[in-house]
Amino acid sequence: MEHAPKRRRSAVYSAEYRYLLKRLREAREKSGLTQIQVAKALGRPQSFVTKCELGERRIDPIDLQRFARLYRRPLTFFLPRLIR
Repeated sequence: MEHAPKRRRSAVYSAEYRYLLKRLREAREKSGLTQIQVAKALGRPQSFVTKCELGERRIDPIDLQRFARLYRRPLTFFLPRLIR
């Protein structure tokens, strides 16, 4: 009797990724920017920012760097302490 292979939990739902999403939104709000303002600054549609913050779109390292620069935060701000 064969067992179905175990499915890996997506990193999107890991505690570490949820932390990143929380910090992403927190950084935007502390910067006093709306999603629309961020989208314009990044040259992206507002839906891009929304989907990133909700975890509906994976954030690649280059996009994270752009968010960090715009929010004037170091990349480590977005990472859980375990990874730092």
